[in-house]
Formats: sequence, C-alpha cells, structure tokens
Amino acid sequence: MDAAVERTMNTEQIIGLENEHVVQSYKRPPFVLVRGEGMTLYDADGKGYADWVAGIAVNALGYGDPGLIAVIQRAAAGLIHTSNLYYTAPQAELAALLCEKSFADRVFFANSGTEANEGAIKLARKVAFDRGETERTGIVSFSHAFHGRTMGSLALTPKEAYQAPFRPLMPNAVLAEFNDLDSAAVHITEKTAAVFIEPVQGEGGIHAASDDFLRGLRQLCDERGALLVFDEIQCGMGRTGTLWAHEQAGVTPDIMTLAKPLAGGLPIGAILTTEAVASHIHAGDHGTTFGGGPLVTSVARYVVERISQPEFLADVQETGAYLRERLQEINSPLIADVRGRGLMIGLELTVDVAPAIQMGYDHGLLMVNAGPRVIRFVPPLVAHKADVDSLVNKLTAILAEMGAAQ
Repeated sequence: MDAAVERTMNTEQIIGLENEHVVQSYKRPPFVLVRGEGMTLYDADGKGYADWVAGIAVNALGYGDPGLIAVIQRAAAGLIHTSNLYYTAPQAELAALLCEKSFADRVFFANSGTEANEGAIKLARKVAFDRGETERTGIVSFSHAFHGRTMGSLALTPKEAYQAPFRPLMPNAVLAEFNDLDSAAVHITEKTAAVFIEPVQGEGGIHAASDDFLRGLRQLCDERGALLVFDEIQCGMGRTGTLWAHEQAGVTPDIMTLAKPLAGGLPIGAILTTEAVASHIHAGDHGTTFGGGPLVTSVARYVVERISQPEFLADVQETGAYLRERLQEINSPLIADVRGRGLMIGLELTVDVAPAIQMGYDHGLLMVNAGPRVIRFVPPLVAHKADVDSLVNKLTAILAEMGAAQ
C-alpha cells in the first residue's frame, strides 16, 4: 500500500483493514499506535499511554532513544543482509561481546526466542547422539513454563489451550513441578538430554525459581548427564536487575537462550553455550537465513553495551524495588500477592485481571496479563520512580472501581 494513502486512514479504517486481511490470532484494543517517546506510546488520535508492557519485555530502552536511533541509522546505511554464507563484522563482534559478558564460549544467532529454544533442543539431542546415547532424547520442562509456540518449544509449554489443537507434539517432552527438587529428581533420568527452565517465569505468572532449586537442577544434570538450559528470553538482559537472571543464584548453565530485548525491538534470538556443547555442531547441522544479520547485530551490540553498564543495572534494581514497594502499599482487597525481581513484577489479584487491563486503556495505561489473575509489569528498563508513582495512582483508582463493582 502507498505510504501516502496509509497516512490518510483513520483509526476505524485501519482496524477495518486489519480485520479483513490479517489472520485473526490476536485480540487487540480499539486504537492504533503510531509513535512513542520514552515510556509513552501515542495512538492515531493523539492519546498517550504509559507503557508497562514494552512490547512484551522487548523495548528495553523505551521509545525514541537517541543512541538506539543513531545506531539503527548507521547500520541501515551499510549492509542489511548477506545470509550466513559470508562473514560480517557485526555478528562476530556481538558474539564476542556476549561471550565476554556471560559464561558462554560460543553463540548461535536466530530470529526469535522460540527459534533459539528449538535450536537448544537440537544441540542437546546432538550431544547425546554423538555420545552414542541414542535413547537420551527426553527434554524436561516445568509446570507453568512458557518456551514458545513452535512444535518443539510448544511441547515444553504445558498449557492445554496452546497444545491441544496441535497434537501430536514433539515426543519425549517430560513435565516436572516447578521449584520442586523431588519432582525434578524423578523426571531427570539417564534418558534426559536437557532440562529447560526459566529462572523467572514470565507468562506462567512471574514465579522465580529459588536459588536452591537452580543449584539442585545443576547437580542433578551433572549427576545424570543432562544439559541444563536457562531460558532467559524474557527474564534476561537486565530485566531482573542483573544482566542475567541466573547470576543471582550463582549457577551456570550449559546453554542459555535469549531474544526479546536483545536488539531493542528488532527481531533476534541467540543461543549461548559452552565449547563442550558447541563442539558437537558442525557445518550443516543447523542453520538460518536471517539470523545474525549485520543490521540487527549492530543494534544488539549497542543494546548489550548499554544495559550491561553497572549504573544502568543499579537503576533497574532501584526502580524495580520501588515498584514492588509501591504496589504493596495499594490498599485493595483484590490484591493477593506482589512478586518478582527487578522490573519483572507480577501483581496477583483475587479476580480476573482482564477488566483491569481494559480499564487501564481509559486511564492511559498499557498493561498485560501473565495468566488469568496476574498483571505482569515488564516496562522499558528506563522507567523512573515518577513513572511508578503515576502507575500506582491510576491502578489504585482502577482497583477501587473494580472492588466497588464486586
């Protein structure tokens, strides 16, 4: 469609066009977002919304960040795509930076979180295959996990509504109880290739794995010959106040998957791994056309360098602690719990949160759920205490109105 034509369309026309031509797999509110600045998004009618969703924990630097815009412009003036048939400097530089900032020796780049998890499944099974352990194909995940929606990662995402229409899924997916070492010990066996876990669960309701649980998983994997995979697609890259969520437990995985915030809003996924695992992958074993392209890896390098600064992470910790404190101060009988780490906080209610999210639009708030009774706060990591105060004031009014209607 001609850009000039698109600019003349009003909200109703744009929504009508989408409803007619786009596969209807999403439920969207009745406005059209057109621009953003800092923590605020604006719709086609000029209304502003404080964004506590950040593109689902993606837009870590918010909107209109001058440094991010500048690096995108510079990268766009160079190579945008070459494929992985050829060397490019940005991919090599980003891989080196990620290794420097983590436990990893090597990186494989993909385009999304679910692709990163699919690749991690393949890595784990290839390691077992090379060892001659052809029956070691099991992949363990945990209750309330979310690892993606493609056929392998979907098998590790134990939500009936997601899985039921698409069975049969990947075989040998095994489900254990989250934060229950006894359950893990039963299900991690000599047939387990890998154990997948989110150090802090996102869509499952903002539940943090205890330090003891992560340490216990490391010990079980070592004893039983399985690989430990940390899915930090949502909880990684500074979201919990440290660069990697697992740092807080002092546990090192064999593989870590990343995606959402890594390139500031551009699509990217990454598999970080040790040399011991990476040495099992040879030319032709795995691949991607677009993964690790020069434009997106140029941008991701800027994002990693920015977020990994100690002062940036300290601000996330401080603002996150303030957010949790202020949410706990809200005097509402509808609040059951406040939990999370850094700027990854869940507000659990005693009722369905859908009305609160809907009412938030009228108050100029963008919020997202994590299950039917949890509001998930995953804002840009540049949120300030003043943003928290504004959120809490509006949320207090919303909960009061909901309570009065009970």
